[in-house]
Amino acid sequence: MTTIENLVQPLLRSRWLFHAGAAALTYIFWWSGLTKILDFAGAQAEMAHFGLTPTALFAVMTIVLQLGGSLLIVLGTRWAWLGAGALAAFTLGTIPLAHRFWTMDGTVAFLEKALVQEHVSVVGGLMLAAMLAALRRDAVAR
Repeated sequence: MTTIENLVQPLLRSRWLFHAGAAALTYIFWWSGLTKILDFAGAQAEMAHFGLTPTALFAVMTIVLQLGGSLLIVLGTRWAWLGAGALAAFTLGTIPLAHRFWTMDGTVAFLEKALVQEHVSVVGGLMLAAMLAALRRDAVAR
């Protein structure tokens, strides 16, 4: 191994880097959940904007999903796959609900399509996080 590999390999196997990366990956979800708690009326308005009623129920379910799913991934527990799967389904579900670029024109369509592409990338990251959590658990068990 080269000197740089000798420095990088332990870092890639470090527990703190896994948790930091998982927190960064799930930031979009846990931050959204926290802001919905801090502004519950705003969360209800968001649900109403997308036609989700009863708004309070959908806001609470969204908060629980965003915070709970994020926590399962960041902790890297044996349930990380569940958090990743729930957040992935949620993310993909927002596309036809909130990012209907195929019904739009011009710059708005372009921007919404870019958001959809980012959503797909986040789903890929969530899949990798679930896989990495499982691999880390298997390595520790050995």
